[in-house]
Amino acid sequence: MSRTLLLACFLPFLAEAQENASALGNAPTAPQAAVETGAGGNVPLGAGLYSALGLSFGQQATTPAQTPASRPTPTRTPAPPSPPTGEPRPTVEGSMIGYIENAIPGSQIRIRIEAGFDMNLPDRAEFFYAKCGCYASNLKGTGNPAYDPNAPGPGPGVVTKLNYQELYLHGEYGIGRRFSVFTDVPFRWIQPQAFVPGFGSFSNEAGLGDVQAGFKLAPLVSARRYLTFQLKSYFPSGDGSRGLGTNHYSIEPALLYYQTVSRRAAVESQAGIWHPMGGSVGVVSATSAQPERFAGNVFFYGVGPSYVVYNGERIRIAPVIELVGWQVLGGFETVWSSATRIGIPASGTDIVNLKFGVRTTIGVHSSVYAGYGRALTAAVWYSDIVRVEYRYAF
Repeated sequence: MSRTLLLACFLPFLAEAQENASALGNAPTAPQAAVETGAGGNVPLGAGLYSALGLSFGQQATTPAQTPASRPTPTRTPAPPSPPTGEPRPTVEGSMIGYIENAIPGSQIRIRIEAGFDMNLPDRAEFFYAKCGCYASNLKGTGNPAYDPNAPGPGPGVVTKLNYQELYLHGEYGIGRRFSVFTDVPFRWIQPQAFVPGFGSFSNEAGLGDVQAGFKLAPLVSARRYLTFQLKSYFPSGDGSRGLGTNHYSIEPALLYYQTVSRRAAVESQAGIWHPMGGSVGVVSATSAQPERFAGNVFFYGVGPSYVVYNGERIRIAPVIELVGWQVLGGFETVWSSATRIGIPASGTDIVNLKFGVRTTIGVHSSVYAGYGRALTAAVWYSDIVRVEYRYAF
């Protein structure tokens, strides 16, 4: 299934434009101003402008300037129009998606808040938060080889159900048509709802999450498509012991694609990999040597078509559907079903979500997105998610 979905991410590369792209650059030029002519019947400079504006100045006799016979009056030739500077580029406002990364470099400020529900394995591959602190608190003195006194995540409870909310403050600055730099500052709230009985619990937490920063570089740019390389870095600014971060650095290279299909329809897609740099010690068992780290690579992909159903003078409304998936390529997850089986490999886990949303563009600069997502697979990051954002592009 994941191979089929991955192929879907690159369908936009096969889409052909249905309209003539050259029409974008065929706007009529402004009429040339009237120019002076030689002696006899001269028109005063600016008279053509007055006439075009409908201004009347009555009957005025105009005496043409006298020119010596030996020096004929020169004529002024209009300058040729400037050549076109290239195809117009889509602005950041042109992107309609809400979950897939925006492929169009540009300048924007974005405020986003989301709420996820029923997360059952929050330390899976240390993608959401750090390795469960239960490996330190609940296994101390038991002789269990999985005991890890340095497990950085929240404990002693083993979460089986967790809700969270995150507020992201995003700023991006575009340099030319092809390059931009950005940063994301997240604030996180977590509310554990259920724990494995008999192993303790922990309370709700809130605070700064893992700050992100990176850049976008678009080697392919036109009025109808963008192919962009994005590199994002994650910094361990969130307190891992409180479930606010992963307690390690990560990098995330990705390819992003934007394609207009018609004046109203567009398709956007992404494919990339989240790569942890460091991470906690993996789970050791009585039959295994030192394993790989608890954190593992996560491949992700997505495709999202949108269509403008209302295109008013100041308001545009575009529903968007996004299919987003992840495949966990390594690491562990905590499944505390017994004292001897508390951590299992996460490699090979496939997660697919379907997101429904609507983006409303207001004027030239502002847009609002609201959407809902639902997991399609048995494995989940969360079963349901709600996201709302405001974006100001400039």
